[in-house]
Order: sequence, then C-alpha cells, then structure tokens
Amino acid sequence: MTSTVPAPAWTAVCPLSAIEPETGVAALLPDGTQVAVFRTRDAVYALGNIDPFSQAAVLARGIVGDLRGTPVVASPMHKQRFDLRTGECLDDQGVSVPTYPVRVVGGTIQLGRP
Repeated sequence: MTSTVPAPAWTAVCPLSAIEPETGVAALLPDGTQVAVFRTRDAVYALGNIDPFSQAAVLARGIVGDLRGTPVVASPMHKQRFDLRTGECLDDQGVSVPTYPVRVVGGTIQLGRP
C-alpha cells in the first residue's frame, strides 16, 4: 500500500518586490487564515500571524534577524523569537506557530496549503 501526500494548492500573495529584505507582511488566505510572510536576504518564509503568547495577529510586524545562523522573527508583543524555518519558539520549548510552504514564481510570492 502506498500513500501519497497531496500537492499544495498555491495562492498568490504579492510581488516579491513588495517586501523589503529583513521585513514581513501579513496576508489573508482564501479560507480566512492569517499568515505572516517574511523576506530575508536569502529566502522567503511564511508563518501563522497569530502570536501564541498574546493571541494578537502581529508576527508580521516583528523584528526579523539571525540568531547564530537561524533566521528568526521576534514578536513585537513580548519579544519571543520564532525560527522562520520551523515555526518553533526559541524562548519557550513546546510552543510553535504553523509554517506554510512558500515559493516565488515569476516574481510573485505564492503560499501553499495542503
């Protein structure tokens, strides 16, 4: 018996040029999910926009940086840092935010949903 993972359904979010390096923007997916999209100098990442500590939709406004080689965003509320690759909170093990597949096609950022 084989199992296949369905390919993500892709949603265009914005042009890559609309996000300055080392910043983020908020996006609303068709199902109402709020996502924070971040651009570093090297890559684009997407996390859930809801800060799990304050329950506020603010992660897109966080401070983007690098912590010993790990791309992170610090929540603007209480400054907890989240790994942009995995969504894991670096300051409170066991807490995380969802991550989303992201790609750039023809200069447009697209987010995936399985």
